Amino acid sequence: MNLVHRGRLQLIGLLLSVVGWILTGACNYLPDWKNLNLDLNELETWTMGLWQTCIVQDGGGTQCKDFDSFLALPVEFKVSRILVSASNGLGLVSLAISSFGLDCLKVEDTEQKLKKRLLLLGGVLLWMSGALALVPVSWVAHVIIQEFWDEDIPEIVPRWEMGDAMFSGWFGGFFIILGASLLLSTACSSTGHPLPEQYTMADLQDTHQHVEIRRF
Repeated sequence: MNLVHRGRLQLIGLLLSVVGWILTGACNYLPDWKNLNLDLNELETWTMGLWQTCIVQDGGGTQCKDFDSFLALPVEFKVSRILVSASNGLGLVSLAISSFGLDCLKVEDTEQKLKKRLLLLGGVLLWMSGALALVPVSWVAHVIIQEFWDEDIPEIVPRWEMGDAMFSGWFGGFFIILGASLLLSTACSSTGHPLPEQYTMADLQDTHQHVEIRRF
């Protein structure tokens, strides 16, 4: 792969991963995983996230309250809080590692093999970060859909629906995996041969050595 083309793909992959990391971070803290509209009071909407519940009024007012106990959460929310938080932390570390493996970054005494390993490690960790975000969001969505169509629940009981935060998690996880795939593809396509600048330096060194030998 051409060095310029590979460098552009690396930057695109890193940018997609950064956007995905921001979206999954928003998904973690937005209190909008589930929405509930009450027929008795249509001016209020109940929302539930991983960290708090909120009451949103049509007039623009919002009242939020943090969960009193982690153990009181549904099991899917307990696991989701852990997995999405782990995804955010792992994603930040992965972005830092991947950035040191980019071809555009010039670091003294850094070999191409080391940069390739950093890029591979960062890409693999980004893949894991994206999966850690997609799994809990998809699990919660599955539970919401099951409860929405559960015939054992009376029709008069309000049903929870999927909120905007879940779509943020889906798009974020997808962008992270797409960006990681681009980084891994560029890392696997690199041959590890010296760059043209390194060829020039090697030629100059060889010429200098030949001149010194002839002098002796």
